Amino acid sequence: MKNRQGQSFFLNVGNSLSGQSWIERLSDIDRKAALAISQRLDLPELVGRVLAARGVGLEDASSFLAPTLRELMPDPTTLTDMNVATERLVKAVQTSEKVAIFGDYDVDGACSSALLYKFLHHHGLTPKIHIPDRIFEGYGPNIPAIEQLVEDGATLIVTVDCGATSFEALERAKQLGVDVVVLDHHQMGTEIPVSVALVNPNRQDDLSGLGHLCAAGVVFMAMVSVTRALREQGSYSGERKPPDMMQWLDLVALATVCDVVPLKGLNRAFVVTGLQVMSKQQNVGLKALMRAGRLDGAPKPYHLGFVLGPRINAGGRIGDAALGSRLLTTGDEGTATDIATQLNVLNEERQRAEAVMLEEAISEAEREHRDGDGPAIVITASQEWHPGIVGLLASRLKERFRRPAFAVAFDRNGKGSGSGRSISGVDLGASVRAAVEEGLLVKGGGHAMAAGLTVEKEKLGQFRGFMEERLAQTVAELSSKQQLKIDGALTARSTTIDLIDLLERAGPYGQGHPQPVFAFPAHQIRYPKIVGKDHVSFTANASDGAQLRAIAFRAAETPLGDALLNGQGQSLHLVGTLNADFWQGTRRVQLRLLDAAKAQV
Repeated sequence: MKNRQGQSFFLNVGNSLSGQSWIERLSDIDRKAALAISQRLDLPELVGRVLAARGVGLEDASSFLAPTLRELMPDPTTLTDMNVATERLVKAVQTSEKVAIFGDYDVDGACSSALLYKFLHHHGLTPKIHIPDRIFEGYGPNIPAIEQLVEDGATLIVTVDCGATSFEALERAKQLGVDVVVLDHHQMGTEIPVSVALVNPNRQDDLSGLGHLCAAGVVFMAMVSVTRALREQGSYSGERKPPDMMQWLDLVALATVCDVVPLKGLNRAFVVTGLQVMSKQQNVGLKALMRAGRLDGAPKPYHLGFVLGPRINAGGRIGDAALGSRLLTTGDEGTATDIATQLNVLNEERQRAEAVMLEEAISEAEREHRDGDGPAIVITASQEWHPGIVGLLASRLKERFRRPAFAVAFDRNGKGSGSGRSISGVDLGASVRAAVEEGLLVKGGGHAMAAGLTVEKEKLGQFRGFMEERLAQTVAELSSKQQLKIDGALTARSTTIDLIDLLERAGPYGQGHPQPVFAFPAHQIRYPKIVGKDHVSFTANASDGAQLRAIAFRAAETPLGDALLNGQGQSLHLVGTLNADFWQGTRRVQLRLLDAAKAQV
């Protein structure tokens, strides 16, 4: 069997249990490149295949496998306005100004705020961090908060992971005579709010080519620039030494993974080096959070995205938004343990609330999207939902219906706070900004894969129609090509710890550098059961008797989950990714199931 492009289906699967066709990731050209990479670098063939299939060329393979900041860090001043921002921050350091840091309430915002705090504190300043309350203040700088920071004595406000579209708040800061430096990465239009400097690799006139950085990456580059300027001016003499910024790369790595930015170029160096720093557990707050999350062994990108990140986010979603930044800046172990415990409890509460809201959202969405039909965009809304969890709902809806999704929580006055998540190939941030320009939204913005918005209830229908008209054709084209790319076939017996270690040589994996996906032909399903609320665990048995532990996350009440739970003793083709977890001090291999198909007899 072949698809419309003439490609052969992997294991002859043109329509899996989740409605996807299985395609081999490697092209004929990739196979030749894989062999060349393996031979030149003396690597196992599997590593060469993984690299070549992800577009890593022969000449770049060596640096890709061992990315370093020394080789990949560009001159920070290639970023528009970085020179001006550096000059203003240098002045603040040299005159010991009272600086306020205004951050976002997500992981990137918490990490960015903590980074800048640690940098300024090293230079003798005691900056104040303000993280807005998601419900009462909303995203980004707002006039009351700006006025309060100025009243508290701030002469310089630095916004991190926000501010690029905060026109009214930044205008108010100017009226009050306080300077503002913006360090952001979100998409923005041609109009720029008033500020001393606005550093954002995604502003229209920035030619740095660094638009893939998260805010923490931008903040780190600003710190490098300021340190260089201070050194050139002779500020580091006597007892004052330049900061060891490498020790803070664990925060940059955490933000980079959790903000789901592409793991390419400089971002790869941030994550690779940051994971090494994190394994030393030098940050007291992260150490406490790792204990709270029962993280065993060396941290991997998975742990950052699914263990540490959700706990930090829980504070901003349903608790005290400032808990994350306080955790990451504290040097007191007792305080860190207390905050980590609070975040752990909040995360459990968030999970319970999310489960209830998700059931309602899926029920609403399924009325319009049965059997894959219905609008191109999933838009759900309720007055009973917590606005701090709508981003998670949108993500789950996007995964379930395989199309862009929005979830909106309305307050009693009819104003809705919403969040959207996109599929690859659909720029959601640009569409939301266009809706703002059309007057359909109070405000909104974001980037290609995620966006936030504020909408009046009476305009939700118009917004729905606008998004449908704008994106329907693109989504339809992408939906007709729903494919799962597979790196190769394995058996349960071949899934060893040595194989996991081999695959990790081509990591870390994440956005833009996906984890290898393998097919397991005709493996027998044994002992399927629901674990947690909606995960399905089972054992996959090969024909030679070898066994592999497996789990399908959030699969209950889906065609895939039903097939597993009713498939005791049956043979299915399985597809998923491999990982190793720790159990009683021993590493064990596990398959994270992504899809399955009936094995042809």
